[in-house]
Amino acid sequence: MRYLPAVIVDALLVLVFAAIGRASHDESPAGFLLTAWPFLVALLLGHLLAALLPARPRRPWSLLWGLVVWVVTVGGGMLLRVLSGDTAQVPFIIVATLTLGVFLVGWRGITAFVRRSRSRAASTHDVIADDASTDVAPGDVAPDETAPDETAPDDVAPTRRDDDPVA
Repeated sequence: MRYLPAVIVDALLVLVFAAIGRASHDESPAGFLLTAWPFLVALLLGHLLAALLPARPRRPWSLLWGLVVWVVTVGGGMLLRVLSGDTAQVPFIIVATLTLGVFLVGWRGITAFVRRSRSRAASTHDVIADDASTDVAPGDVAPDETAPDETAPDDVAPTRRDDDPVA
C-alpha cells in the first residue's frame, strides 16, 4: 500500500505536535493522546479525501496531497475537538494551523527538494558520463588536439581544450 508510509509519517508528526503542545503548557506529555486523537482522526479523513478527489494528486508525498491533508487535519481536528467538549481558542487555532502546516507540508517540500536535487545530479552525472568517453587523461592528447609528432619542433605544445583542467 503506497499510502501507508505517508500516513505513518503524518501521524507521527501529529503526535509530536500534541506532545510539544502539552509540554509547552506544563501539562503531562503522557496525556498527548487526548490532544492528538481529534487531529489523528481528521488526518485519516484528509488522506482519504486526497485519495478520492477526482483530480487528485497521485502521490501521497506530493505537496498538493499534503495541502489537502493539512487543511482537513486542522479543520476536522478543531471541529472534533469542539464537538468532544474541548476548547479551540484563537491562539491554539493559529499555532496548530502553522505547526501542522510546517509538519504536514514541510516534509513533503523537503522530499520534493531532495528528489529534484537528485534528479539534477543524476542528469548532470549522465552528461558528465557522456563526456567522459571523450575525456583525456592528463598528458594524453585529445582526438581534436594536434599531437606533437617527430617532425614538429619541440617548443610546440598541443592545444588545450577549454574544459580541460588547468595544471
